[in-house]
Amino acid sequence: QVQLVESGGGLVQAGGSLRLSCAAASGRTCSPSAMGWLRQPAGKERGFVSAMSRSGGSTDYADSVKGRFTSSRDNVKNTVYLQMNSLKPEDTAVYYCAASSSRYYGGTQERNYDYWGQGTQVTVSS
Repeated sequence: QVQLVESGGGLVQAGGSLRLSCAAASGRTCSPSAMGWLRQPAGKERGFVSAMSRSGGSTDYADSVKGRFTSSRDNVKNTVYLQMNSLKPEDTAVYYCAASSSRYYGGTQERNYDYWGQGTQVTVSS
């Protein structure tokens, strides 16, 4: 069992930056897991933001965040990060990190991920 805990959300003005963190709280670590970030705006379905392979060597981003968001991982700290720059009001959502225990790369599909964090709210004001 992998327990994931997100942090770093908050309120920021448009154009600002936030860094989300996702740490493995107990049991297995994030280190051998493919990781993903997804987000759910209020009243909408959860959607793909970013995916990263087990090694961290492969990453992918939704078109809407390419060039602004960057995923990274620190396997010593068992933590993955989502650096979000040039934030826009449309980035407002609850952000979730997710881990895949069996896949090298989780990709864009929510069903590929086995473990989820509790979510952290990101609100971008105009």
